[in-house]
Amino acid sequence: MDTLSCRFGDPAGVAHPLGVIRWTTAAAGPAIRHGAPALDLHVARDPGEAVTEVWTTNRPVTSGVRDDIAYGHDGRYAFCAVSVPPAARYAPGVQDAYLRAFALLGDLGYPYVFRMWNAVGRINEPNADGLETYRDFCRGRADAFARSPLPPGPLPAGTGVGARTDGVAFYLLARREPGHTAVENRRQVPAYRYPVRYGPRPPAFARASRLPGGPLLVSGTASILGHETAHAGDLAAQCRTTLENLAALADPRSLRAVKVYVRHPAHRDPVRRLLGGTLTGDVAYLTTDLCRRDLLVEVEGMAPVPVLAGAG
Repeated sequence: MDTLSCRFGDPAGVAHPLGVIRWTTAAAGPAIRHGAPALDLHVARDPGEAVTEVWTTNRPVTSGVRDDIAYGHDGRYAFCAVSVPPAARYAPGVQDAYLRAFALLGDLGYPYVFRMWNAVGRINEPNADGLETYRDFCRGRADAFARSPLPPGPLPAGTGVGARTDGVAFYLLARREPGHTAVENRRQVPAYRYPVRYGPRPPAFARASRLPGGPLLVSGTASILGHETAHAGDLAAQCRTTLENLAALADPRSLRAVKVYVRHPAHRDPVRRLLGGTLTGDVAYLTTDLCRRDLLVEVEGMAPVPVLAGAG
């Protein structure tokens, strides 16, 4: 049976690494390192916080670099990693980079993107026009999806967090065959339907992606009810609401390959205490800015069980 899995740790000895992402103390663009496509994201404040994320399958992987995109594919799944250089305005560069990634995935025969991660430098600061950088990024990404050469399909699950280096970097997972489904959260307005107060183009992602017969990949999830931030300034209440939002999609205790993003270094240990009794799988904690200034914590992961009744 073909499998897709994620683990944290040294990729050495992994038989079929599809892609390796290092959430570490310096950025390094997409490349083939030790035989695997890799991307280094500058998110960690010090080496002790660094996390290596390894996506694997049980099939041999072919890897390479084209058009500054590092990729790997195994006949069923594909990974690609892309970076966008620093710019006064990100929308044009982000649109171009996403379209190049879509073109590569289409040429390789993996046109169905089901998961994406984005690390955005100065995510909450204004661009040259005074528009928040995250909203600038969202405009470029949404324009790319609107112009995508890939066949129509559901939006992928997504995560967007800050980075400590200027520029944007992202990585994608895609399938050769259609069949994955986008899952929305009954407690939240779909991000792609957010009102214009959140920017000129709404965020283009689904709350989760479910693979046929496989795991549920849960997007970065935070203390948002409807489309508004809940409990601004209250860390404990935001953690509680985040867990409740996760529970509308899957049992939080079932999540694996969990990443918890914490805005403030001083909140790192309290968040461990507040979430640690519920998130019992492999959990990595990273300190970085989030897509809204008033969000304090965000959680993502994979659930090996079907979506709970009532989700969507």
